[in-house]
Amino acid sequence: MENLQSSDEKTLEQVQVFCEKFTELKTEIGLKIFGQETVIEQALITILAGGHALLIGVPGLAKTKLAETLGTVLGLSEKRIQFTPDLMPADILGSEILEKDEDGRQHFHFVKGPVFSQLLMADEINRASPRTQSALLQAMQEKQVTIAGVAYDLPSPFHVLATQNPIDQEGTYPLPEAQLDRFLMQIDVEYPDPETERRILLETTGNKETSIKPILTSAELIQAQELVRDIPVSDHVIEAILKLVRSARPESSENQLVSQYLNWGPGPRASQALILAVRAKALLDGRYSPSIDDVISLAPAILQHRMALSYAARAENLSVEKIISALLQPLR
Repeated sequence: MENLQSSDEKTLEQVQVFCEKFTELKTEIGLKIFGQETVIEQALITILAGGHALLIGVPGLAKTKLAETLGTVLGLSEKRIQFTPDLMPADILGSEILEKDEDGRQHFHFVKGPVFSQLLMADEINRASPRTQSALLQAMQEKQVTIAGVAYDLPSPFHVLATQNPIDQEGTYPLPEAQLDRFLMQIDVEYPDPETERRILLETTGNKETSIKPILTSAELIQAQELVRDIPVSDHVIEAILKLVRSARPESSENQLVSQYLNWGPGPRASQALILAVRAKALLDGRYSPSIDDVISLAPAILQHRMALSYAARAENLSVEKIISALLQPLR
């Protein structure tokens, strides 16, 4: 009993220490990214939960700049890939090249691709072919890649921040469900409000550029990610997550909207993502345990890309967001 109490006190102390760090972290990010508090928070939650994020928004909303900024303040090595129709899997993973040593003997040498980074920016991921998109499947799930039968571990931590333009769909390839499910969160990036846009105009069109500094090291980030998994979750929050995710599946849902207008719903990975995300949000806010409110606030970003509308739903102009809102009503 004493050991358990000591463990709880240590966890609480660590939560308080990291909360101060995260406050400083948000301030530093705010020097580069104006407004977008929800986007920044969701991106940090995704990384703290050890996951990957899909950023969806029109061009010019600082999606790429956000990834670069996060790489700097979190002390992560960051690389960017511009996805195009002619991009090949080897351009992401790397390839083996034939080399000749001093004795004249030939052998293959593996040259690592940009996926061997701690923070990978996959810009306009849906512009690459399905074959190239699938090159990230193993990396995102298993944190390693297999080349010519040899498995190579990726750096730790490893995160993918992918962007997608929701407007221009010409020449794009929609991400398959298996790949969408590997993104812990879909983060919708909206237009800034008038005051924020005014600040953008004034502060980004001059000669002076604001520099930012690292707040965490990669080792500290890994420590924070481990702490997230130590944060206790009460039974009623676990039950709320289970009921919510299961109610979003047409086969088992009692909700008429779900059974009538969804082709399929979220799998167990959605429940795992949601419980990690609410823990990460509690840590980010300096709380010892997540609440139902955390589930309500994060559920749309975690569920929306894991649910597929039927043709009937599209005909009636029914969105996934409306269905998720209806599912969340009993929790409010």
